[in-house]
Amino acid sequence: MRFDVVTLFPELIDVYTTNGIIGRAVENGLFEIGYANLRDYSEDKHKKVDDYPYGGGPGMLIKPEPMFKALDAIKKDNSYIIYLSPKGSLFNQNKARELSGKEHIVFIAGHYEGIDQRIIDKYVDEEISMGDYVLTSGELPALMLIDAVGRLLPGVLGSDESSVEESHSGNLLEYPQYTRPEKYMDMEVPEILLSGHHKNIEEWRLYKAIEITLKRRPDMIRDSGIIEKYNKLSLKFK
Repeated sequence: MRFDVVTLFPELIDVYTTNGIIGRAVENGLFEIGYANLRDYSEDKHKKVDDYPYGGGPGMLIKPEPMFKALDAIKKDNSYIIYLSPKGSLFNQNKARELSGKEHIVFIAGHYEGIDQRIIDKYVDEEISMGDYVLTSGELPALMLIDAVGRLLPGVLGSDESSVEESHSGNLLEYPQYTRPEKYMDMEVPEILLSGHHKNIEEWRLYKAIEITLKRRPDMIRDSGIIEKYNKLSLKFK
């Protein structure tokens, strides 16, 4: 799999994708990451890539000419082009899993007040938003998607179970976790986790995951059977 980002700040992409788990994955050849500096495709002597919007209004828009050239240079027949935009559909773990099946994803990192609509009409397969807020540019959302999607690819994480038993993977937030020491500053690890009783531990983790999700993200619980499970488990662990 390959990711490409069309950006005005390639150094931001470089710093993140050459470090940590993502950096090691790239180094080990598990996927590729590239970028296109939009200014390299500008014919303006000052490498200008933006202009005022027709009809007036605040801010500037990315011009179509350099973006068309950049996308034509990096896209392939199997490319899936995503524009990071507050107007897009909300990103979630299900979308990350869906995108992990793509062969080549190109991210358009917008700036200013956005991009010329003709870019979207001609090239963009999907617009994605990272949440109900506005950022100054699209590099951070692009990196968030690369991280969320890239970590789902085979071999990227140390254990295949790491991407399964975590928040949002099963429409539940993750249960609390503990490590050594057993007691620290009068705070103790729950006794059940020390019991070695795997079935009870599994049930306790499910109970705590449902409990946390009900408190923080009740909108995630769409299966009525989850509440029934929670009520039964609460008799055992509450």
